[in-house]
Amino acid sequence: MPYRPEHKQQTRDRSIECARQLFNRRGFTEVSIDEIMSAAGLTRGGFYNHFKTKEDLYVETLEAFACRNPTEGWDDVTVDFSVRGPELARQMVNGYVSRQHLEDVEGHCPLIALPSDAARAGSTVRAAYQKLLAAMAEIFEAKARPRNGVTARQQGLSIASTCVGAMVLARTIDDSTLANEICDAARVFTFDITGWADEDGNSVDLAHYS
Repeated sequence: MPYRPEHKQQTRDRSIECARQLFNRRGFTEVSIDEIMSAAGLTRGGFYNHFKTKEDLYVETLEAFACRNPTEGWDDVTVDFSVRGPELARQMVNGYVSRQHLEDVEGHCPLIALPSDAARAGSTVRAAYQKLLAAMAEIFEAKARPRNGVTARQQGLSIASTCVGAMVLARTIDDSTLANEICDAARVFTFDITGWADEDGNSVDLAHYS
């Protein structure tokens, strides 16, 4: 009996999610197609019913990540996309450089998990990585408050670079105290260059996010 269309979509979605988690955990180059399909409960032959190459699957994992809110599974960290302006930007920064994000290896933003792999990969993978970075920077740019000669575009790129860079470093080192300091420093620096204090002008409670 032939499978229904929704079964094919579910199979595809399961493959993408398993690939995303494995890529985050071990890197793009170290994960094989066989491993991905085994984790999804499928055979290697089924891979080619949905994707042409592993690079194409990687592109799909980035697009899937861009459409989800990873903070839904984290305690005490929320990003509410129904809010607007600096409040959303604050929530995004706080969530991105939070301890919860750092410890959620399988749920990591791919920008954190795969920078070296993406740099060594082909043009398809690098283009997908760049697209996700550009989307992140554009969100911050839209919430920016140009000041001191720094444009909204420059702010957006700086914030994205600061957040991603801080998390890459924090993920790499074993000293949890230093890792927390790096994340806190990224948050403080970001709020300083943007003027994103809370609505009353107060500083952010760093301990709440560490």
